[in-house]
Order: sequence, then structure tokens, then C-alpha cells
Amino acid sequence: MADTSPSCAKCRKTAAAANVANLKACAKCKSARYCGRECQTGDWKVHKKVCARESATRAFVEAHAEHSNSYASPRLTNLEKHIPNPFTQLDKGKYLHGHPEKDVYKLLIDSFRMRQADDKNFEGKTAPRSIYTGASSSIDPFRKYIAKAATRPGLLPPWWDAAKQKECEAFGESGEWSDLRKDVSKQKMIQHYGDQRMPMQVRMLAEAIYGVGSMGQDGTFMRRNMMEMEQGGPGNGFISTMLNLDIS
Repeated sequence: MADTSPSCAKCRKTAAAANVANLKACAKCKSARYCGRECQTGDWKVHKKVCARESATRAFVEAHAEHSNSYASPRLTNLEKHIPNPFTQLDKGKYLHGHPEKDVYKLLIDSFRMRQADDKNFEGKTAPRSIYTGASSSIDPFRKYIAKAATRPGLLPPWWDAAKQKECEAFGESGEWSDLRKDVSKQKMIQHYGDQRMPMQVRMLAEAIYGVGSMGQDGTFMRRNMMEMEQGGPGNGFISTMLNLDIS
């Protein structure tokens, strides 16, 4: 079974690998974790881009926790089946379950494409043999992404097997909107699926697969807040916009 322990946002080591008792969270945003002061200092240039926003979001949520309304996820365009409460499904590790095969292919491909774009835009990080390094398709790093997903217990639907993976790979180069030969952005994702929270959903799916969010972030707080809103718990209508990991 793959190790899903939190890792340092800078060196990517777990607490055990870094020989420390626990990783320390950023005191301001509580999101990024570090194995020591050296890594935290070394990561500040990257982390400061999101630290202020995430700490403001956390403060806003906590300040408005006494208010309550519900968030009902809209029916997404360009998916065959509507699965309610997507953030609850993400928290349970069952986000891909219950979807028709093509919907699963789209969600896997688009979560990968969104993560590729985020890594390029915010860390200058590009996967070898991807469209961001001159390849005509990102099929090779996508295969590694799927292999990583297969190590996460229960993340892929029960019907998934090697044949379905081949179908998914072929779908990603078939000329559909979810195309491994094309880049994507937050705004394109919103426009295609018809929901401003769709980028957050696919980013959280990629985090579940990789074990860490882009720039080493931990989306647990955001995900669980959205889950509470889906269930009619603490929240405020403005929070859902703020929690859209608004790095366009």
C-alpha cells in the first residue's frame, strides 16, 4: 500500500523520512507543512503566493461559522450523470464512483490537465514528455498519473482494469474536449462544465492521487468546509467562491 503520510512542501519528505516527530504547519495559513526551518525558509518565495489568501480564507470561514446555509452542487454540463455532493465524495475517497465510464475518463484527464497547468504556472514545474516540454501529447506523464491513482485504495471505481485504462488513454487523444494534447485553464474548466467550483473539484482529485496539492498545499480544510456546506452545516455563500483555490 502506498504511503499517504503528509510530506514537506519543500523537500517532499515525510516526517519519518526527515527523522522528525511531526511536520510543522505554516503558522499563518496552517496549510503547508515543513520538516524544519530550512525548508520553510527555502519555500517562502513560492508559498507566499498562496499563504495570505489561504489564511484570509480560514479566518473568514471561522468568523462566519455561526452562519449556516446549504450548497447544492449544480448539474455539470458535459457529464452524463449528476453525482450530488461532490466534496463529500472527495472526502470519502469515492469521487469517481457511480459515474459512467466516459465521465470517469474525463474527470481523470481533466484533473491531470489542471494539475499540469498549475504546476507550470505556479512552480515553473513541467513533466518530461508533456505538452509543456514540447511533446505533442501528455500521454506518458498521464500514464504515470493513472498508475499513481491505482495505488490509492478505493479511489478508482470497481470496474477499472487494464483494459479500461487503455480506453481512457485512447479517449484522451480522441479529439474530445478532455484532450491530453491541449492545455487547460481554470476559466476554460468553468466554462466547459458550467460550475465555478469545478476547478476546485478536479484539483482536489489530483491532490488525492498525488497525496499533496499544487505548491505543497493541503486542501483538507477547504474540502471539509465544502462538505459541511453540502450537508447544510456551517458556511456562508461567499466561502465557496473564496475556496476555489483561486490561482487562475
